[in-house]
Amino acid sequence: MTATATGNPPRGPAAPPGQAPVRRQRRIGLPRASTTPGKLRLVQAALVVLCLAWGALAALTVSQHASAADDVSGRSEPISLDARQMYQSLADADVTVSTAYLYGRTGPFADRERYQSDIAVAAADLKAVTAASGTSSIGGSLSTLSAALPIYTGYVEDGEIYNSLGYPAGGSFIEVASEEMHLTLLPAARSVYTQENAELTRASAQATGLPLAAIAIVVGLVTAFFLFRTQRWLFRRTHRTVNAGVFLAFVAVLAALIWLVVAFAAGRSDLLQATGHGSTPAETLAQADIEALQARGDETLNLISRSGDANFQQDFRAAQSRLDTLLPNAAAQSNTAGASQIAAAKSAATSWFTVNRQAQALDAVFDYGGETQLEIGSGPGTAGTYFSQLETDLGAAVNTDQGVFAANAAAGADAFTGLEVGLIVLALLMAAGCAWGLSLRLAEYR
Repeated sequence: MTATATGNPPRGPAAPPGQAPVRRQRRIGLPRASTTPGKLRLVQAALVVLCLAWGALAALTVSQHASAADDVSGRSEPISLDARQMYQSLADADVTVSTAYLYGRTGPFADRERYQSDIAVAAADLKAVTAASGTSSIGGSLSTLSAALPIYTGYVEDGEIYNSLGYPAGGSFIEVASEEMHLTLLPAARSVYTQENAELTRASAQATGLPLAAIAIVVGLVTAFFLFRTQRWLFRRTHRTVNAGVFLAFVAVLAALIWLVVAFAAGRSDLLQATGHGSTPAETLAQADIEALQARGDETLNLISRSGDANFQQDFRAAQSRLDTLLPNAAAQSNTAGASQIAAAKSAATSWFTVNRQAQALDAVFDYGGETQLEIGSGPGTAGTYFSQLETDLGAAVNTDQGVFAANAAAGADAFTGLEVGLIVLALLMAAGCAWGLSLRLAEYR
C-alpha cells in the first residue's frame, strides 16, 4: 500500500536515526558589497582613508616647503653672507696692507685700523661658518683658513717692522704675505663661499619647487571630486538633497585647497623675488667686488715690486674684463635703486681703469714717484680715489639687494605660517564628516 503525502515536502535530508534534525542557521554579519548597506560601508571606508591620506600628503608638502623657506632666510643665507664677507675681508686686508706699504716707513693710521678690522671680521666670520657648518664638505677649507690666517698676519707684522726700520726686506715680507693670501687663503675662502652659496641655491629651489605641491593639489582635487560624486550617489539612492557630513567634508577640502594654493603661490612669489632681485644680484656684485680687490692688489703689488712685471698688469686686465661683464649683469638683475648704484660703480670703475693706463705709461718710463702718487693719492683723478668710490658704490648696491632679499625671504617663510596644522585639522574634519554622514545613512538599514 502506497503512503500519500499530506504536507509540505521535507526541506532537507532526514536526520539519521538517533540524531536531532538539522536546522538551517540564519547568517548575521556585515552586509554584502552588492547591497546598498555594503556599498555605503565601502564608500565610507574609502573616503575616510582618502581624506586622511590627502591630509598627510598636504601636511608633508607644506612641512618641506616651510622648512626650506626657513632654511633660506634663517640659515643658508646668513652662512653664505658670512662666507662672502670673510672672502671680501681677506681680500681687502691684503689690498690695504699693500697700499699702506707704498706710503713709506709709516703707513696711514686709517689703513692700519682698516687692516685690523678686516682681519677681525674675517676671523669672526670663519668662526661663525665653522660653528654653523659642523662636519660638512667644507671642513678641509675651513681648516686651511684657520691654519693659514696666523701665518699671513705674521708675515704682515714682520713686513711692517722691517719697513718701519727702513729695511728693504719689508717689501719682500709684504709680497710673501700677499702670495700666502692669493695662493692659500683666498682659494680656501672662495671654496667655502661657493659651497655655501650652492647650499643657499639648493634650499631656494626646494622652497619654490613645483612637483610635490602640484601632486598635493591634484590629489586634493581628486578628493573633492569623489566627495561630490558621493553626494550625488547618495541623492539618487536615498532621495536626500544633502548629506550633512559629506557636504561638510566637501567644504573643508575646498577651504584647504584654496588656502594651500594661495599660501604656496604667495610664498613662492616672495621667495623667487628674494632670489631673483636679492641674493642673485648681491652674489654678482660680490664677485665684482672680489674682482675689483684683485685688480687693486695687482696694481699695488706692481708698484711694490718696482719690476714692471707684466704678469701683474695682465692679471689687472683680466680682472677688469670680468668687471666689465659682472656690473651690467648685476644691473639687469637688481631693482631700480640697486641699478642706479651699480651705474655709479661702473662710472667709477671706468675712471679707475683710465687712470691705471696713465700710471702704466709712467711705469714704462720708470717715473715711480709720479706713478705712486697717481695710484695711491687721495686727491681727485687718482686711482685710489676712484677705487674707494667703486667700493662704496658696490657696498651700497649689495646692501640694497640684501635688503630686498631679507624682506621677501621673510614674507615667503611667513606665507606658510599655520598652514600645516590647519591642513591636518581640516583633513581630520573631512574624515569625521564622511564617517558621520554615511553612518546616518547606514543606520536607516538596521
